Amino acid sequence: MRHRVQFPYETHRHDTRIPVRDGTLLYARVWRPETDRPVPALLEYSPERLTDTTASRDWQRHPWYAGHGYASVRVDVRGHGNSGGLPDHPAAAGAPPGAGTPGPTALTDAVEVIDWLAAQPWCTGRVGMFGIGWGGDCALRVAALGPEPLRAVVTVCASDDPYDNGGCYLGGSVLAEGLLSRSAARLSSDCRPPDPHDAGESWRALWLDRLEAVEPAAHTWLAHQIRDDFWERRTPGPALHAAVLAVGGWYDPHRDTVLRLLERLPADRVRGVIGPWSHQYPDHGGPGPAIGFLQETRRWWDRHLRDIDNGAMAEPLLRVWSDESHWTGEPAWPPADVTAVPYELRGVPRPVDSPHSTGLDAGPYVPHGGHAPAQRLDQPPDRRPDQPLDQRLDDAYSACFEFPVNGDPVTILGSPRVTLRLRLDVPHGQVIARLCDIAPDGSSAPVTTGVLNLAARHGRERAHAWPPGGTEDVSFPLTAIGHTFPRGHRIRLAISSAYWPWVWPQPGSAGFVLVPENSRLELPVREARVRTAERIVFPEPEQSEPLGVSSPATLDGRRPERLLIRDVTAGEWRLETLPRPAGGLIHPDGLERTEEALETYTVQERDPHTARAAARWTVRLHRPDPGWDVTVETTSEISCDAADFLLRDEAVCRHGGEVVFHRTWERRLPRLTG
Repeated sequence: MRHRVQFPYETHRHDTRIPVRDGTLLYARVWRPETDRPVPALLEYSPERLTDTTASRDWQRHPWYAGHGYASVRVDVRGHGNSGGLPDHPAAAGAPPGAGTPGPTALTDAVEVIDWLAAQPWCTGRVGMFGIGWGGDCALRVAALGPEPLRAVVTVCASDDPYDNGGCYLGGSVLAEGLLSRSAARLSSDCRPPDPHDAGESWRALWLDRLEAVEPAAHTWLAHQIRDDFWERRTPGPALHAAVLAVGGWYDPHRDTVLRLLERLPADRVRGVIGPWSHQYPDHGGPGPAIGFLQETRRWWDRHLRDIDNGAMAEPLLRVWSDESHWTGEPAWPPADVTAVPYELRGVPRPVDSPHSTGLDAGPYVPHGGHAPAQRLDQPPDRRPDQPLDQRLDDAYSACFEFPVNGDPVTILGSPRVTLRLRLDVPHGQVIARLCDIAPDGSSAPVTTGVLNLAARHGRERAHAWPPGGTEDVSFPLTAIGHTFPRGHRIRLAISSAYWPWVWPQPGSAGFVLVPENSRLELPVREARVRTAERIVFPEPEQSEPLGVSSPATLDGRRPERLLIRDVTAGEWRLETLPRPAGGLIHPDGLERTEEALETYTVQERDPHTARAAARWTVRLHRPDPGWDVTVETTSEISCDAADFLLRDEAVCRHGGEVVFHRTWERRLPRLTG
């Protein structure tokens, strides 16, 4: 990473408050170039607190844009950070801001912020919007609303389908780790106070009002287990009234969004990039290589906010990283040289009844770590994601079908699909399909995964019980991927009935019989290409100088990021994960911030009703002067029986050791789809 000091423009920073229609003031930090001429504005709008949570990241991006002649603005969403107002109530808006899909109030506020920016004397009237995760989702949804000043959007690791690609459901199945992790992290964030250093004496009143409005997001998400109107209202419309640069990562679960946008939007209004990253901005993207994301986005802004013909739209429609360690360009999506090639399954009918521990060592699905497709086991440790890769243990609990690569390497680009003939004796079940790359030494590297709740086999809009004893053909996609199977390797399709804690177990005995007859795997195989002299090259990562947040030294040993424990006697498995690095940070303005978080997933191998997902967060915000000391402790838990999900959340907030807020939320929700 290169840290730049000299820029074409000197810059200055100031904090302000932006008024919206009901008088609420949104807290904003503005970096502007020193110039008498108006400039375009860039907006990053997020529920993550700009004065602490994202302060370091913001400092490396917004001053860089300002130094290149843009007014770069970071705004706290209503009810978060130092902004006034209350967060969107999940029952009315789908989820608290940041906990999935932006609510209608957050979107309306964003449009008003854009109009306010465009009306400032220092702005040309043209605005761009960018963000990652929730911020990227919001940018897409605001573009669908069509505010006139919004001319361009850069969306990173975003979801355009809040139901089937939002991290809480996949194929109609509940994603246990995704749902618990997101909801627990959001509850902790939503309970944090404004900072008196920035919010002034009103901070406590704002905080107490905010706490009364907090609701755990999981209670709403699990109340909508099918794709109902709740989700449809939160899906972006088909028309986006801004030029969209969609960026994703092969290790991010939302990467399909990029491909759907390329297929849906006019080619003169969209470009896509998918690289070797998890849920991160690409200049910090791991396992890498990272790219000069700021330089690349500056080209996008220059083209659409300044009308500079700089070749940004002459790039291929999609630039995609190949696991052969180079970038390739696709002039169209879907590519003309990609063909669906069927691989027929062979053999006798096979019962599939995987133990519920299947999947525990597979690595996280949620964006905090990202699943690790297409990573070779022989890569050096510093190039691997932070989770185990070898799938042989899970493969042993699955029905596996293999196809040798005897000739030329097989390159796939797009979404594989499986069609399976299944027989069930019970009315519910689910099937998990994993595509793996088997090396000559027998190691099994994950490539991509798909899930289908069999109650959703005829659509996500309602649950369809399986006729006990019946046989049906089902078909579903795996998440899109780009991967090359080398000569001498084998393509493995592994089919299981469980994959905890990615997927919540079905009640009772939910196994099935897989009938290979009429079952097949379809791979999107790309024709072999001759490498040309023209190469796609991105600049090296570059940012502004770091903010200077320090981390005090500690003698404590580092806790494993994923610790798996097995109680052999009880047949119970326990997975402990750290959703983000723990420890203390000291900010240059004197703020001391400490965060500790632990997630725990337990299940017994043969009892799906023992599945339990729990999280505990402890956050301390402290300023020695003027003696401000706040602690926020939250716990979240999801368990089940045969008929219901059981949810329990608790928040305890203290100021100076005094409990100022304590609430417990409990809810029992019927299992509508098994």
